[in-house]
Amino acid sequence: MDLVYLYGPPAVGKLTVARELAARTGYRVFHNHLAIDCVRPVFEFGSEPFWRQVHAIREGILAEAARAGRDLISTTVYSHPDCDPQTRRRFEAVEGNGGRVCPVRLTCSTKVLETRVTDTQRKAAGKLATIDGLHRAMAEHDLFTPIPWREGLQLDTGILGVAETAQRIIAGYRLPVLDQSGC
Repeated sequence: MDLVYLYGPPAVGKLTVARELAARTGYRVFHNHLAIDCVRPVFEFGSEPFWRQVHAIREGILAEAARAGRDLISTTVYSHPDCDPQTRRRFEAVEGNGGRVCPVRLTCSTKVLETRVTDTQRKAAGKLATIDGLHRAMAEHDLFTPIPWREGLQLDTGILGVAETAQRIIAGYRLPVLDQSGC
């Protein structure tokens, strides 16, 4: 089982890249808002019970997918060093069940993030969707430091298109690709 672990700041293109990568590999997408959307009706966003349940769902899904041999692409915002404990638990959930973690840090300039964050699809999906919110998140959290204890790919989505980003991930981790010849 492979887990392609896409991480980066809000509006960097994690879900867009995940969908392109899934179309090329057949891997399933388990994006970060699936767990958030599940818990949000029960607990106030950002509260301790909210985050405890979100992390439990994510870790449980990753462990079960690894046990079942189900390849996944996961997306998340990584804040250094705040997210280290749950990131380690997620990686252990996969690797402890025989899977492989393929970390990919997506980056781009703040100017590019600012142009993307206000996209109407982000607001409709309940994501951070304002420039002020982006600036607040960047001021309160270190969203640009890579996971320091794990090597991985780093790709700039402000320079690379989504297709090229997906292709570099496939090549970098030698992921299998679907036969799209139509034969």
